[in-house]
Amino acid sequence: MSVRPSVQRFIEYLRIKTVQPAPDYNTCTQFLRQQAQEIGLEFYAKEYVAGKPVVVLSWPGTSPELPSIILNSHTDVVPVFEEFWNYPPFEARRVATDEHQTDFKIYARGSQDMKIVGHGYLEALRRLKCDEGRRLRRTVHAVFVPDEEIGGHDGMQLFVESPEFAQLNAGFALDEGMANPEEALRVFYGERAPCWVKFVARGNTGHGSQFIEGTAAEKLMPIIDHLMRFRQTQLQIFKTPRDDGSQRTLGDVTTANLTLLSSGVQQNVVPESAMAGFDIRMTPAKDYAEVRRELEALAEAHGAEAQFVQFWDDNSTTATDASNPFWPAFEQAVGAQGFTVFKEIFPAATDSRYLRRAGVPALGVTPLCNAPILLHDHNEFVKESEFLAAIDFYTAVIAAVADV
Repeated sequence: MSVRPSVQRFIEYLRIKTVQPAPDYNTCTQFLRQQAQEIGLEFYAKEYVAGKPVVVLSWPGTSPELPSIILNSHTDVVPVFEEFWNYPPFEARRVATDEHQTDFKIYARGSQDMKIVGHGYLEALRRLKCDEGRRLRRTVHAVFVPDEEIGGHDGMQLFVESPEFAQLNAGFALDEGMANPEEALRVFYGERAPCWVKFVARGNTGHGSQFIEGTAAEKLMPIIDHLMRFRQTQLQIFKTPRDDGSQRTLGDVTTANLTLLSSGVQQNVVPESAMAGFDIRMTPAKDYAEVRRELEALAEAHGAEAQFVQFWDDNSTTATDASNPFWPAFEQAVGAQGFTVFKEIFPAATDSRYLRRAGVPALGVTPLCNAPILLHDHNEFVKESEFLAAIDFYTAVIAAVADV
Protein backbone atom coordinates (compact mmCIF):
# COMPACT_ATOMS: atom_id res chain seq x y z
CA MET A 1 0.00 0.00 0.00
CA SER A 2 1.41 3.38 -1.01
CA VAL A 3 2.04 6.02 1.64
CA ARG A 4 0.30 9.37 1.28
CA PRO A 5 2.70 12.26 0.62
CA SER A 6 1.57 14.06 3.80
CA VAL A 7 2.28 10.96 5.87
CA GLN A 8 5.66 10.48 4.19
CA ARG A 9 6.63 14.05 5.06
CA PHE A 10 5.51 13.45 8.66
CA ILE A 11 7.67 10.32 8.80
CA GLU A 12 10.64 12.30 7.49
CA TYR A 13 10.15 14.86 10.26
CA LEU A 14 9.89 12.13 12.91
CA ARG A 15 13.14 10.56 11.73
CA ILE A 16 15.14 13.69 12.49
CA LYS A 17 16.88 12.98 15.82
CA THR A 18 16.11 16.19 17.64
CA VAL A 19 16.59 14.30 20.89
CA GLN A 20 17.93 15.89 24.04
CA PRO A 21 20.62 16.45 25.17
CA ALA A 22 22.12 16.84 21.66
CA PRO A 23 19.27 17.59 19.22
CA ASP A 24 20.05 17.64 15.50
CA TYR A 25 18.60 21.10 14.98
CA ASN A 26 20.58 21.64 11.77
CA THR A 27 18.85 18.83 9.86
CA CYS A 28 15.53 19.95 11.31
CA THR A 29 16.06 23.50 10.08
CA GLN A 30 16.93 22.22 6.59
CA PHE A 31 13.72 20.16 6.59
CA LEU A 32 11.63 23.17 7.60
CA ARG A 33 13.31 25.33 4.96
CA GLN A 34 12.35 22.74 2.35
CA GLN A 35 8.74 22.77 3.57
CA ALA A 36 8.64 26.55 3.34
CA GLN A 37 9.92 26.45 -0.24
CA GLU A 38 7.39 23.82 -1.30
CA ILE A 39 4.41 25.59 0.33
CA GLY A 40 5.53 29.09 -0.62
CA LEU A 41 6.02 30.47 2.89
CA GLU A 42 8.48 33.12 3.99
CA PHE A 43 11.32 31.59 6.01
CA TYR A 44 13.82 32.79 8.53
CA ALA A 45 15.87 31.20 11.28
CA LYS A 46 17.77 32.91 14.06
CA GLU A 47 19.90 31.55 16.89
CA TYR A 48 19.50 33.45 20.15
CA VAL A 49 21.87 30.86 21.61
CA ALA A 50 24.42 29.27 19.30
CA GLY A 51 23.21 26.02 17.79
CA LYS A 52 19.62 26.48 18.91
CA PRO A 53 17.64 28.04 16.05
CA VAL A 54 14.17 29.51 16.24
CA VAL A 55 12.53 28.95 12.85
CA VAL A 56 9.57 30.98 11.57
CA LEU A 57 7.54 30.17 8.45
CA SER A 58 5.18 33.02 7.56
CA TRP A 59 2.12 33.35 5.32
CA PRO A 60 1.15 37.03 4.92
CA GLY A 61 -2.54 37.81 5.26
CA THR A 62 -4.71 40.11 3.19
CA SER A 63 -4.83 42.51 6.16
CA PRO A 64 -1.25 42.27 7.46
CA GLU A 65 -1.78 45.20 9.79
CA LEU A 66 -4.01 43.02 11.99
CA PRO A 67 -2.42 41.14 14.90
CA SER A 68 -1.12 37.83 13.60
CA ILE A 69 -1.70 34.17 14.44
CA ILE A 70 1.14 32.17 16.01
CA LEU A 71 1.24 28.39 15.48
CA ASN A 72 3.86 27.33 17.99
CA SER A 73 5.59 23.99 18.38
CA HIS A 74 8.87 22.75 19.76
CA THR A 75 11.24 20.63 17.70
CA ASP A 76 13.14 18.86 20.48
CA VAL A 77 12.10 15.55 22.02
CA VAL A 78 12.99 13.80 25.26
CA PRO A 79 15.59 11.01 25.56
CA VAL A 80 14.73 7.37 24.92
CA PHE A 81 15.55 4.02 26.52
CA GLU A 82 15.77 1.99 23.33
CA GLU A 83 15.78 -1.36 25.12
CA PHE A 84 12.14 -0.76 26.10
CA TRP A 85 10.98 0.07 22.56
CA ASN A 86 9.48 -2.52 20.22
CA TYR A 87 10.80 -0.59 17.21
CA PRO A 88 13.70 1.84 16.79
CA PRO A 89 12.42 5.16 18.19
CA PHE A 90 13.66 7.26 15.25
CA GLU A 91 12.71 4.91 12.45
CA ALA A 92 9.05 5.99 12.45
CA ARG A 93 7.96 2.44 11.69
CA ARG A 94 4.43 2.03 10.30
CA VAL A 95 2.75 -1.00 11.85
CA ALA A 96 -0.66 -2.11 10.61
CA THR A 97 -3.38 -2.12 13.25
CA ASP A 98 -5.12 -5.10 11.61
CA GLU A 99 -4.56 -7.69 8.90
CA HIS A 100 -6.44 -5.60 6.35
CA GLN A 101 -4.11 -2.62 6.90
CA THR A 102 -7.00 -0.23 7.41
CA ASP A 103 -4.83 1.91 9.67
CA PHE A 104 -1.26 2.10 10.92
CA LYS A 105 0.51 3.03 14.13
CA ILE A 106 3.58 5.20 13.55
CA TYR A 107 6.06 4.49 16.34
CA ALA A 108 8.49 7.36 16.99
CA ARG A 109 9.77 9.51 19.79
CA GLY A 110 8.05 12.87 19.50
CA SER A 111 5.07 11.55 17.54
CA GLN A 112 2.64 12.76 20.23
CA ASP A 113 4.94 15.30 21.87
CA MET A 114 4.67 17.24 19.68
CA LYS A 115 5.57 16.62 16.05
CA ILE A 116 2.01 15.66 15.15
CA VAL A 117 1.10 19.23 16.06
CA GLY A 118 4.00 20.99 14.33
CA HIS A 119 3.70 19.01 11.14
CA GLY A 120 -0.09 19.16 11.32
CA TYR A 121 0.28 22.94 11.06
CA LEU A 122 2.43 22.62 7.94
CA GLU A 123 0.12 20.22 6.17
CA ALA A 124 -2.87 22.42 6.99
CA LEU A 125 -1.09 25.47 5.55
CA ARG A 126 -0.16 23.44 2.48
CA ARG A 127 -3.79 22.47 1.98
CA LEU A 128 -5.15 25.98 2.53
CA LYS A 129 -2.57 27.77 0.39
CA CYS A 130 -1.59 25.29 -2.30
CA ASP A 131 -4.55 22.95 -2.68
CA GLU A 132 -7.44 25.32 -1.98
CA GLY A 133 -5.85 28.61 -3.05
CA ARG A 134 -7.17 30.35 0.05
CA ARG A 135 -6.15 33.76 1.37
CA LEU A 136 -6.64 34.50 5.05
CA ARG A 137 -7.11 37.92 6.64
CA ARG A 138 -4.41 37.65 9.27
CA THR A 139 -0.79 36.75 8.77
CA VAL A 140 0.01 33.28 10.07
CA HIS A 141 3.41 32.40 11.55
CA ALA A 142 4.36 28.75 12.12
CA VAL A 143 7.03 28.97 14.82
CA PHE A 144 9.38 26.07 15.59
CA VAL A 145 11.41 26.55 18.76
CA PRO A 146 14.21 24.57 20.43
CA ASP A 147 14.70 23.27 23.95
CA GLU A 148 11.12 23.29 25.27
CA GLU A 149 11.79 19.92 26.88
CA ILE A 150 14.45 21.49 29.10
CA GLY A 151 12.55 24.66 29.96
CA GLY A 152 12.61 26.74 26.77
CA HIS A 153 15.03 29.27 28.28
CA ASP A 154 17.30 29.29 25.21
CA GLY A 155 14.35 29.07 22.84
CA MET A 156 10.90 30.55 23.34
CA GLN A 157 11.86 32.68 26.34
CA LEU A 158 14.57 34.57 24.44
CA PHE A 159 12.49 34.70 21.25
CA VAL A 160 9.51 36.30 23.01
CA GLU A 161 11.84 38.93 24.46
CA SER A 162 13.37 39.72 21.05
CA PRO A 163 12.64 42.53 18.55
CA GLU A 164 11.89 39.85 15.94
CA PHE A 165 8.99 38.58 18.02
CA ALA A 166 7.68 42.12 18.52
CA GLN A 167 7.63 42.54 14.74
CA LEU A 168 5.30 39.55 14.41
CA ASN A 169 2.54 41.62 16.09
CA ALA A 170 1.14 38.45 17.67
CA GLY A 171 -2.55 38.49 18.54
CA PHE A 172 -3.36 34.86 19.30
CA ALA A 173 -1.46 31.59 19.56
CA LEU A 174 -1.95 27.85 19.42
CA ASP A 175 0.45 25.46 21.13
CA GLU A 176 0.61 21.88 22.33
CA GLY A 177 -1.95 20.18 24.53
CA MET A 178 -2.31 16.55 25.53
CA ALA A 179 -4.07 13.44 24.30
CA ASN A 180 -7.29 12.38 26.02
CA PRO A 181 -8.13 8.70 26.60
CA GLU A 182 -11.76 9.82 26.61
CA GLU A 183 -14.02 11.49 24.05
CA ALA A 184 -13.59 15.22 24.69
CA LEU A 185 -11.02 17.54 23.13
CA ARG A 186 -8.80 18.90 25.91
CA VAL A 187 -8.18 22.62 25.52
CA PHE A 188 -5.70 24.20 27.92
CA TYR A 189 -6.13 27.91 28.67
CA GLY A 190 -3.42 28.15 31.33
CA GLU A 191 -0.89 26.02 33.11
CA ARG A 192 0.51 25.34 36.51
CA ALA A 193 3.68 27.19 37.39
CA PRO A 194 6.81 25.21 38.30
CA CYS A 195 8.44 25.86 41.66
CA TRP A 196 11.53 23.71 42.09
CA VAL A 197 13.00 24.38 45.50
CA LYS A 198 15.85 22.86 47.48
CA PHE A 199 15.88 23.14 51.27
CA VAL A 200 19.43 23.03 52.60
CA ALA A 201 20.15 22.62 56.32
CA ARG A 202 23.48 22.62 58.14
CA GLY A 203 24.08 21.46 61.68
CA ASN A 204 26.33 19.82 64.22
CA THR A 205 28.26 16.72 63.33
CA GLY A 206 29.88 13.92 65.31
CA HIS A 207 30.04 10.19 65.85
CA GLY A 208 26.96 8.23 64.85
CA SER A 209 26.79 6.56 68.28
CA GLN A 210 26.02 9.82 70.09
CA PHE A 211 22.92 12.00 70.68
CA ILE A 212 24.12 14.97 68.67
CA GLU A 213 21.74 17.92 68.97
CA GLY A 214 21.05 20.56 66.36
CA THR A 215 21.78 18.28 63.41
CA ALA A 216 21.01 19.09 59.79
CA ALA A 217 18.47 16.26 59.64
CA GLU A 218 16.60 17.61 62.68
CA LYS A 219 16.21 20.96 60.93
CA LEU A 220 15.14 19.41 57.65
CA MET A 221 12.54 16.94 58.92
CA PRO A 222 9.88 19.51 59.99
CA ILE A 223 10.12 21.10 56.56
CA ILE A 224 9.58 17.76 54.84
CA ASP A 225 6.71 16.93 57.20
CA HIS A 226 5.04 20.27 56.53
CA LEU A 227 5.14 19.88 52.75
CA MET A 228 4.03 16.25 52.86
CA ARG A 229 1.00 17.28 54.96
CA PHE A 230 0.26 20.00 52.41
CA ARG A 231 0.55 17.37 49.67
CA GLN A 232 -2.00 15.20 51.44
CA THR A 233 -4.41 18.13 51.79
CA GLN A 234 -4.18 18.89 48.08
CA LEU A 235 -4.64 15.21 47.24
CA GLN A 236 -7.89 15.13 49.20
CA ILE A 237 -9.11 18.23 47.33
CA PHE A 238 -8.17 16.56 44.04
CA LYS A 239 -10.20 13.47 44.95
CA THR A 240 -13.24 15.50 45.98
CA PRO A 241 -15.65 16.20 43.08
CA ARG A 242 -16.52 19.76 42.16
CA ASP A 243 -19.88 21.21 43.17
CA ASP A 244 -21.34 20.13 39.83
CA GLY A 245 -20.22 16.55 40.43
CA SER A 246 -17.42 16.55 37.84
CA GLN A 247 -13.99 15.18 38.62
CA ARG A 248 -11.26 17.67 39.39
CA THR A 249 -8.12 17.81 37.24
CA LEU A 250 -4.52 18.32 38.29
CA GLY A 251 -4.82 21.92 37.13
CA ASP A 252 -7.23 22.58 40.01
CA VAL A 253 -4.68 21.84 42.72
CA THR A 254 -1.05 22.40 43.67
CA THR A 255 1.09 19.28 43.79
CA ALA A 256 4.22 18.89 45.90
CA ASN A 257 6.56 15.93 45.51
CA LEU A 258 9.80 15.13 47.31
CA THR A 259 12.12 14.43 44.37
CA LEU A 260 15.63 14.86 45.82
CA LEU A 261 17.07 13.78 49.17
CA SER A 262 20.76 13.77 50.02
CA SER A 263 22.90 13.74 53.13
CA GLY A 264 25.91 12.08 54.67
CA VAL A 265 29.29 10.67 53.70
CA GLN A 266 29.61 7.61 55.93
CA GLN A 267 27.33 5.37 58.00
CA ASN A 268 28.80 6.27 61.40
CA VAL A 269 29.20 10.02 60.87
CA VAL A 270 26.35 12.43 61.62
CA PRO A 271 26.20 14.60 58.47
CA GLU A 272 27.02 18.28 58.56
CA SER A 273 24.45 19.10 55.87
CA ALA A 274 21.26 17.71 54.36
CA MET A 275 19.16 18.65 51.35
CA ALA A 276 15.57 17.96 50.31
CA GLY A 277 14.34 18.97 46.87
CA PHE A 278 10.66 19.44 46.01
CA ASP A 279 8.91 19.72 42.65
CA ILE A 280 5.91 21.96 43.33
CA ARG A 281 3.42 22.82 40.56
CA MET A 282 1.22 25.78 41.48
CA THR A 283 -2.31 26.19 40.17
CA PRO A 284 -2.96 29.68 38.70
CA ALA A 285 -5.47 30.28 41.50
CA LYS A 286 -2.49 30.66 43.84
CA ASP A 287 -0.68 33.90 44.62
CA TYR A 288 2.76 32.79 43.45
CA ALA A 289 4.64 35.53 45.29
CA GLU A 290 2.90 34.52 48.51
CA VAL A 291 3.85 30.86 47.95
CA ARG A 292 7.48 31.85 47.62
CA ARG A 293 7.37 33.94 50.80
CA GLU A 294 5.77 31.04 52.69
CA LEU A 295 8.49 28.63 51.56
CA GLU A 296 11.23 31.05 52.53
CA ALA A 297 9.60 31.58 55.93
CA LEU A 298 9.26 27.80 56.41
CA ALA A 299 12.97 27.34 55.79
CA GLU A 300 13.95 30.24 58.05
CA ALA A 301 11.74 28.98 60.89
CA HIS A 302 13.74 25.75 61.03
CA GLY A 303 17.21 27.14 60.45
CA ALA A 304 17.45 26.10 56.80
CA GLU A 305 17.81 27.88 53.46
CA ALA A 306 15.38 27.77 50.54
CA GLN A 307 17.14 27.70 47.16
CA PHE A 308 14.87 28.16 44.12
CA VAL A 309 16.14 26.17 41.16
CA GLN A 310 13.17 27.29 39.05
CA PHE A 311 10.32 29.61 39.92
CA TRP A 312 7.66 30.91 37.54
CA ASP A 313 5.97 34.06 38.78
CA ASP A 314 3.23 34.69 36.18
CA ASN A 315 -0.24 33.15 36.47
CA SER A 316 -1.81 34.60 33.33
CA THR A 317 -4.58 32.59 31.71
CA THR A 318 -6.40 32.92 28.39
CA ALA A 319 -10.05 33.93 28.37
CA THR A 320 -12.40 31.26 27.00
CA ASP A 321 -15.42 33.45 26.38
CA ALA A 322 -16.46 36.27 24.06
CA SER A 323 -14.06 38.70 25.76
CA ASN A 324 -11.39 36.88 23.74
CA PRO A 325 -12.40 37.51 20.09
CA PHE A 326 -10.57 34.39 18.93
CA TRP A 327 -12.38 32.02 21.29
CA PRO A 328 -15.80 32.01 19.52
CA ALA A 329 -14.09 31.31 16.19
CA PHE A 330 -12.03 28.51 17.69
CA GLU A 331 -15.01 27.02 19.51
CA GLN A 332 -17.21 27.13 16.41
CA ALA A 333 -14.52 25.50 14.25
CA VAL A 334 -13.97 22.57 16.60
CA GLY A 335 -17.68 22.21 17.27
CA ALA A 336 -18.37 21.95 13.53
CA GLN A 337 -16.00 18.96 13.49
CA GLY A 338 -18.01 17.22 16.19
CA PHE A 339 -15.69 17.85 19.12
CA THR A 340 -16.85 18.45 22.67
CA VAL A 341 -14.46 20.88 24.36
CA PHE A 342 -13.14 20.23 27.86
CA LYS A 343 -11.36 23.32 29.20
CA GLU A 344 -8.62 22.87 31.79
CA ILE A 345 -5.31 24.04 33.21
CA PHE A 346 -2.29 22.18 31.85
CA PRO A 347 -0.70 20.16 34.67
CA ALA A 348 2.89 20.90 33.67
CA ALA A 349 4.68 23.72 31.82
CA THR A 350 4.77 24.52 28.10
CA ASP A 351 6.10 27.38 26.01
CA SER A 352 2.63 28.95 26.14
CA ARG A 353 3.61 30.48 29.47
CA TYR A 354 6.07 32.81 27.74
CA LEU A 355 3.41 33.88 25.26
CA ARG A 356 0.79 34.53 27.94
CA ARG A 357 3.26 36.51 30.04
CA ALA A 358 3.90 38.65 26.95
CA GLY A 359 0.17 39.34 26.71
CA VAL A 360 -0.58 36.95 23.85
CA PRO A 361 -3.64 34.74 24.49
CA ALA A 362 -2.70 31.12 23.86
CA LEU A 363 -4.56 27.82 23.79
CA GLY A 364 -2.88 24.44 24.09
CA VAL A 365 -4.52 21.69 22.07
CA THR A 366 -3.40 18.38 20.59
CA PRO A 367 -6.30 16.86 18.62
CA LEU A 368 -6.01 13.32 19.96
CA CYS A 369 -9.21 11.98 21.51
CA ASN A 370 -9.85 8.39 22.59
CA ALA A 371 -6.08 8.01 22.54
CA PRO A 372 -3.58 6.95 25.23
CA ILE A 373 -1.31 9.56 26.79
CA LEU A 374 2.16 8.54 25.55
CA LEU A 375 4.25 11.68 25.84
CA HIS A 376 7.71 10.80 27.25
CA ASP A 377 6.67 7.11 27.35
CA HIS A 378 8.23 4.04 25.74
CA ASN A 379 6.73 3.03 22.38
CA GLU A 380 5.25 6.46 21.73
CA PHE A 381 3.03 6.39 18.66
CA VAL A 382 0.19 8.05 16.81
CA LYS A 383 -2.15 6.39 14.37
CA GLU A 384 -1.94 7.42 10.75
CA SER A 385 -5.66 8.17 10.82
CA GLU A 386 -5.08 10.47 13.82
CA PHE A 387 -2.44 12.41 11.92
CA LEU A 388 -4.71 12.81 8.89
CA ALA A 389 -7.53 13.94 11.19
CA ALA A 390 -5.12 16.45 12.78
CA ILE A 391 -4.59 18.01 9.34
CA ASP A 392 -8.36 18.42 8.97
CA PHE A 393 -8.55 19.86 12.47
CA TYR A 394 -5.84 22.48 11.95
CA THR A 395 -7.09 23.37 8.48
CA ALA A 396 -10.45 24.36 9.96
CA VAL A 397 -9.08 26.01 13.11
CA ILE A 398 -6.35 28.03 11.40
CA ALA A 399 -8.78 29.30 8.77
CA ALA A 400 -11.27 30.27 11.47
CA VAL A 401 -8.96 32.19 13.80
CA ALA A 402 -6.99 33.82 10.97
CA ASP A 403 -10.20 35.24 9.50
CA VAL A 404 -11.36 36.84 12.78
